[in-house]
Amino acid sequence: MDFTLKPSVLIKRYKRFLADVTIMDENNCSTEITMHCANTGAMTGCAVPDDSVWYSTSDNAKRKYPNSWELTLTQANHWICVNTIRANQLTEEALNQGKIDEFAQNSNLKREVKYGEENSKIDFHLLDKDGRDTFIEVKSVTLLEENQGYFPDAVTLRGQKHLRELMAMAEKGHRAVLLFAVLHSGINDVKPAEHIDAKYAELLREASQQGVEIIAYKAQFQKNNHDFTVTLANKVPVIL
Repeated sequence: MDFTLKPSVLIKRYKRFLADVTIMDENNCSTEITMHCANTGAMTGCAVPDDSVWYSTSDNAKRKYPNSWELTLTQANHWICVNTIRANQLTEEALNQGKIDEFAQNSNLKREVKYGEENSKIDFHLLDKDGRDTFIEVKSVTLLEENQGYFPDAVTLRGQKHLRELMAMAEKGHRAVLLFAVLHSGINDVKPAEHIDAKYAELLREASQQGVEIIAYKAQFQKNNHDFTVTLANKVPVIL
């Protein structure tokens, strides 16, 4: 996925969906603006004042906040994609390009398909190389604590529901997959955040035991001036 982004410096994130940043205007003067933050999580470690924030600008004149926070460069020199919408887009791109080994050959890829008994939508439904119905749920991972990647970064009842739905699909003989999209350059493996959501951690281990495939792929970040390429390419361990 390719972006052309603009730089700024974070002042603060607040009300979940807003962030104030400082930019340099066309007169090379420092100006404060407010932008949209497409992330409902706690964003622990991803929104530290004075971090570098890279943002996109929409041409939709109806948007109250035309600028959107896309990437963070932390003061520890880690890149983070904080726009959680990108996790599914990066996954779809990787699936279409055959970069996810488990689905190097697939067909009939569909997004946001209704399924299950709890009024859910699966992120992706496809047929694997053997023609099996495959249900893939994607979760964005950005929490890094003491050199360890964790999910979730806040209690997630929705995430718990998704695990129950995946277990039900596996029980019916379908392929059920939870794919962690690691969008933090400093994370090299993923563990359930038992200290944040013990129920989710318990369900994740139960899901693995019941046949749900749990995998993680890490994003690569490439920068050339204001042009960025982000790809989901490298498989990393999930530690249960």
